[in-house]
Order: sequence, then structure tokens, then C-alpha cells
Amino acid sequence: MRILALDTALPAVCACVLDSGSAEPLAMESLVMERGHAEALLPLIERVMARVEGGFASLDRIAVTVGPGSFTGIRVAISAARAFGVALDIPVVGVSTLAAFAAPLVLGPKPVQQKPASSLPGIIVPAIDARHGQVYLQACSHTGAILMAPTVLPLAEAIEKLPSGPLRITGSAAPLLAIAAWSAHRAAEVEGETSAPPILYVARLGMIADPQEAPPRPLYIKAPDVKPPSPFRFVHA
Repeated sequence: MRILALDTALPAVCACVLDSGSAEPLAMESLVMERGHAEALLPLIERVMARVEGGFASLDRIAVTVGPGSFTGIRVAISAARAFGVALDIPVVGVSTLAAFAAPLVLGPKPVQQKPASSLPGIIVPAIDARHGQVYLQACSHTGAILMAPTVLPLAEAIEKLPSGPLRITGSAAPLLAIAAWSAHRAAEVEGETSAPPILYVARLGMIADPQEAPPRPLYIKAPDVKPPSPFRFVHA
């Protein structure tokens, strides 16, 4: 299987093409940016696919991050992924950004071997900054078993609700959550990526995802910060 993975959920625009059974991507590119995801994504995809023998016609599947993350950013990559899926008549699967952050700590550098990264003690906690003192997070064991489902919580409450044990924190909110853990006298380490989910692991998770169980739909754990204005109402004198 050959898969194209896309991500614009956080402050980066990323694409990767991976063949099943391979530890290294055929092509990959990431741009760190706060704004302009919609304008940057298609040219980046074109550059990546230009380095892949067979081009778009060689793809068997597309994976895309579905959140949590930026309300607008999530929709940019999902829209592109759906469009390519229709045009190429191939399945499109959604991958959680939290799962993608956790994947390197669970799968290790060569997940094609289907072995855990290590048996290091500790709870793996991918965490994403949800702003206003809140974080998106979930928790899993080193084997990938879910210990806490994806949710959004204030920092202090998140530390209280996480399972007991030392924490291995990754993701954009990892430094914030680690400080909160240390303040609560909990052992915690920051590991892995802390900006955008590693696009190579978005591809790897996309390969094993079931298209029926992982649709490319936005995963909004909380309501967006920006809301449309209320309808104008006339007030009769």
C-alpha cells in the first residue's frame, strides 16, 4: 500500500508519502507556520508528489489529521484529502492528532516490526494546547492501551484526572502540562514532538486504520472559540 498523509491541524503544513513495509518515507515536507495553511498546502503536496515515482496514480489511500487542533486548520487538510480521494477513487481515513503524537512513543522508530517502542514505565500523555488554560489530552500505556479517552480539561484538573504513575508527555502542550505535574509533585518528562504531530506517524497510523471506523471528519472536542454572529433582529418601538 502507498499512502499520502496530510496535516494542517496545528502550526504546520505537512505531507508525506509512505509505502507499506518501509520505515522511511518516499517523500516528505513540513512547513512551520501560524497562518496561511490553505494557501501553502496544495503547492506543498505538488512538491512532495513530484518526488514520488508514479505520482498521484500510484496512491492507494490518503490519511489526514482530524483534530483536535485549530478549527480552521483541521478543515483545510480534510477538504484537500476528500477532494483527492474522490478524484483518485481511493479511501480517505482520519487520524487523531493526539494518537499521532503518541505513536512514536508506542511504536518506536520502526513500527513496521509491530513491536512496542520500549517497556519504559510511565503513562504516555499526548497533549495539545487548547488555549485559555486548557489542554486536549488522552493517556495510554506503552503498548497503546487507552487509559483515558480524548478530552479537554484545565491544566490543574488534567493532572488530577490522569492515571497514577510517572508521565511521559508529548505534544504542543507538553511543557505546560509537565510544569503543572511538577507543581503537583508528580514525576513527568517531556518527550517527542512538541509542535505538530510527526507526519510520518500520521501515515503509519493511516495505513492500519479501518476506513469504516476512521472517517475523515473533524474531531472537535470543544466548541470553536470563534462563533458566527447572532442573526440581526429588529426591535419595534
